[in-house]
This record gives sequence, structure tokens and C-alpha cells, in this order.
Amino acid sequence: MIRLIAALAATTALSSPLLAQDLEKDELTFGFIKLTDMAPLAVAYEQGYFLDEGLFVTLEAQANWKVLLDGVIGGQLDGAHMLAGQPLAATIGYGTEAHIITPFSMDLNGNGITVSNEIWEQMRPHIPSMEDGRPQHPISAAALKPVVEDFQARGEPFNMGMVFPVSTHNYELRYWLAAGGLEPGYYSPENISGQIGADVFLSVTPPPQMPATLEAGTIHGYCVGEPWNQQAVFKGIGVPVITDYQLWKNNPEKVFGITKEFADENPNTTKAVVKALIRAAMWLDENDNANRPEAVEILSRPEYVGADYDVIANSMTGFFEFEKGDKRDIPDFNVFFRYNATYPFYSDAVWYLTQMRRWGQIAEPKPDSWYDEIAKSVYKPDIYLDAARALVDEGLANEADFPWDSDGYKAATPAEDIIDGIPYDGRSPNAYLESLPIGLKGEQIVVGNEIQG
Repeated sequence: MIRLIAALAATTALSSPLLAQDLEKDELTFGFIKLTDMAPLAVAYEQGYFLDEGLFVTLEAQANWKVLLDGVIGGQLDGAHMLAGQPLAATIGYGTEAHIITPFSMDLNGNGITVSNEIWEQMRPHIPSMEDGRPQHPISAAALKPVVEDFQARGEPFNMGMVFPVSTHNYELRYWLAAGGLEPGYYSPENISGQIGADVFLSVTPPPQMPATLEAGTIHGYCVGEPWNQQAVFKGIGVPVITDYQLWKNNPEKVFGITKEFADENPNTTKAVVKALIRAAMWLDENDNANRPEAVEILSRPEYVGADYDVIANSMTGFFEFEKGDKRDIPDFNVFFRYNATYPFYSDAVWYLTQMRRWGQIAEPKPDSWYDEIAKSVYKPDIYLDAARALVDEGLANEADFPWDSDGYKAATPAEDIIDGIPYDGRSPNAYLESLPIGLKGEQIVVGNEIQG
């Protein structure tokens, strides 16, 4: 009966004046990883926004980010919830080579860095306290540095987990460590471990496996999206030390990725998908997050994230729990539409490329023009604005909610919004790299186990 109703709804939508164009493809399969920031896909499905556009969509959870990317490249998936670094890395040929584009940015913020209880106890004496005795936030990795030095003195490696080599989590964890004076290690064409010269050894762990890997003692901490930081608190096995909102206020997170070939062959379908996703993002943020409890219920279902309602609600409804009972208001921990979150800014793409260069994934120096060129080949605000215009014309969105006149670059992120006090301007990537104390800059390259140049 449910499928029959869905089919009737789609038939009605197709006959309405809102769908003047013909869809090149109306049966689509999208992939996702079990994280709360896949929410726009789940909401677009559950609220009927895909059906409103005449799209019959199947959502399929994927085992890991590599399987997901391979599925999109191979055509088993028509598109997917992706790490922002994945379309960029694939397009420049780092790892798998394929031209992936993104016409839609899925969210801002949403990640955290968690350490085991044992490491937290060793960090705590190095963290200032507030008047009520709770730790003062944000917490710098400078508090972790003496702990890592103790490990080094004993000849023990200090291991931390992140979800994928080109993930935001890898770059955020590296950013936090470097801002606290710790070397997170480098990549080279011959050594893709990312552990050359490292004080802290980072390795890949799929998001849902993070808490169990921490509990087993294989890693001492990790950077991951929700609900897997809050899960550590609920299980009593770890303490989140910082959220990425505290690390870099309103930083870009996931994107929706499709192949350039798919977009070129299916322009009307692509536009329809983006329309549905924009509506889902609006629903998630409207009326001061009034719909978030319903979104949490959707995400808690086993076919989506499959974590307990209370665990997902901790971050999705405007606060974050660092230790049992230490809940702090972070209303923007998950942002899906505010602050032009869904617009695919070139400056966001450039930041990811600078981090790839900073840690050696981009082995050779590149001129500023190269960063701009790659950003524009992957991020597609023209497709986004075309979909937004259609929604405004249909009375489903407000004209004022979209950056119609943007050149694709945000204003520079001010120093006070970033943990190390170093501003970021996407228009000047090489000057930005020069401003970072730790990391490759200028003509530097990694040769063997050392930096040259």
C-alpha cells in the first residue's frame, strides 16, 4: 500500500506544472555512511521531496568511504553523501581517478575529537578550569602534547583514528594537533601512510567502529562525525575534547557527489535532486531547528544511522555532552541550511586542497590559479542556483535565502573563529599555507623521511 501511495504521489507530481522539464532518469540509488549528516538524504526521502520532483530514490548504506566512492564511479550508485575531499581527490587523481562534482554542500560542522578515559585523565591537569570546576573550552592539543611526549619517552606509539585519508576528519585532527605543536605526519608519493615524521600516528577506522576500536585500546583517540563521539560518552569509554565548531566555526563538512558524466547526461534529473535536497536542508533548520526531534527519530532507524535516539539527539538538538552531565549549548553543532550551508563555495574546496598540499598528498607546489581552477571544476554553484531559482519561482523557498551575487568565495574566515588564530582566505591559498607554522609551504617537498626545500 505504501509503495502504491508513493507511486500515485509521484504520478501527481509529474503531471503538475512544477515539473515542466522531462527527467532523463527517474529511478536513482544514492549511497551514504551511517552518520547524522546524511540527514538531508533521509529527510528528502521521508518527507516526499524526491517524489515531489518525480524521483524514485533508493537509499543504501555503504560499508565504508572507499566502497561508496567506487560505487559512484562504477555507476552502481547515481550519487552519494561524500567526504568533501573525495570529489577533489578523485578529480586530481589522488587515489582513484574520476571527475566527480558537487552541486550541493550537505552541512557545516558536525564532527568532534574524542580521547579515551585514560588519556583524558592524563590531559586534564594541563587544561584550565572554569569557576565551577569544569574544563575550559576550547581545549588545545597543547594539553595532549606532554601525554604524547610521555609515550615517546617509553618508546610507545600514540595512535589516533580518522575515517579516510581525504576526510575532513583527517584534516581537522591534523589541524588540531599541529595547532598544539604536535606533528601529525606527512604523505609522499612513495609513502601514503601519512605517518612520515609523525608525533601522533593517524590511521583509518570506519565511523561506526570508532568506539569499539577505542575501547579495545587499538587507538587512544579519534576524530569522527556524530553520533560516534556522543556514543563514547554514553558508553563511558571516552571524552570528546573539542568539536569542529570550536576548532573552526561553521566549517564545511560533507557534500553530495555525482560524476560529471551523470550531471552532463542528466541535467534535469540533477537539478531535481538538488531541489529536493535544498528543501530537506531548509526543513532541518527551519523555525530554530523545530523539526530536529522528528529528524532524530528518522535517523535513529536501523536503515539510516541506527543509533539510539538519545545519542543522536545530543548533538542534533543543539547541545553537546563532553563528559557525563557536562552538556554545553552548541546550537550550531549541526547546520544544514543556515549561513548558506548548502551552497558549494569554491573557498571551501580550496581549503581542502590546501590541507592536501600541507601534508604532502599534493606532492608539488601549485600556483594560486591551480587551486581556483580545480575548485571550479568540482564545485558547481551554477547548478545549485538553478535549482534554488526554481524553488523560489515555485513558492517553495525565499529569494533572500540564497547568495545570488556570490563569486563563489566566502569572505575570509577571521582569526577569532579558528583555534590557532590564523585567518583563512580562499583567494590566497599559498599565502595561507605560508602562515601555518607546521606543514609544507612554498617549494617544500617530502623526500624519504624528511622535508626538503
